[in-house]
Amino acid sequence: MKKSLMAGALLAALASFGAQADDAPAANAPASNPADNGGWTGSGEFGFASSYGNSRSENINAKLGLSQENEMWKNNFFLNGLRSKGEVEVVDQQGNQVDRLTTTANRYDAGASVGFKLDPRSYIVTAARYEHDDFGANLWQGIVSVGYGYIALKTDRTELSFEAGPGYKRYRPADVAEQVNGVNVNVQQDTQSELVGRGLVNYKYRLTDNTALEDTLLLEAGSKNKYYQNDIGLSVSMTRKVALKLGYQVRYNSDVQPGTDNTDTLVTTNLVYNF
Repeated sequence: MKKSLMAGALLAALASFGAQADDAPAANAPASNPADNGGWTGSGEFGFASSYGNSRSENINAKLGLSQENEMWKNNFFLNGLRSKGEVEVVDQQGNQVDRLTTTANRYDAGASVGFKLDPRSYIVTAARYEHDDFGANLWQGIVSVGYGYIALKTDRTELSFEAGPGYKRYRPADVAEQVNGVNVNVQQDTQSELVGRGLVNYKYRLTDNTALEDTLLLEAGSKNKYYQNDIGLSVSMTRKVALKLGYQVRYNSDVQPGTDNTDTLVTTNLVYNF
């Protein structure tokens, strides 16, 4: 709850800053005209933080997104990565407790969706996603799906679209620590597979000429595991191509191993380059 309140406060502060910067001439025009290149647009994000002294930590995250929309196609591609190190207490070979900087998060995911438009609002979409997470509920998970998409609202400031359809998912749950002859050993779990229902809701709203809000909700629900992910981000343009973005992500798995939390959250502050 404290993390949610903090993220909300930061989003509000960033929105206020964007409203004050609304008259900046450098951000009044788009970085490029999508019509000039077949409807393609893209952005890259990068964030890094480190601390040394009484405590040590290093955090890095990066994102790359490409999208295309024209009279025939509505396509999206993405690649994300997260890696974090923190100071933890471990026992060395002599039995002494010492603090060491060790990896505490290592995750990457990639995906794509290809949509063929039936008319200006509806389209048939095929999608694929793969994720690897060394510290998550599942070591890896992959899904392919086909479905129907509909653009419910599209104006100069607002866009709302939905996607829904069946899919096939395979995943391997995280290893389980078990004692073998008095020693903790990580036991590999069997790979699972199931039919799932996939849903996607994407909402975009431009608050001002400089400030934009985007929220994406992904649902992958099956009989064994239900996976939900929500990403909300608020970006403030500094120039026509550079922006500052605050993001808040929530990921949920219904079926997890003992000792593993169902929900993961992530707050990011990134520099964005639009192209």
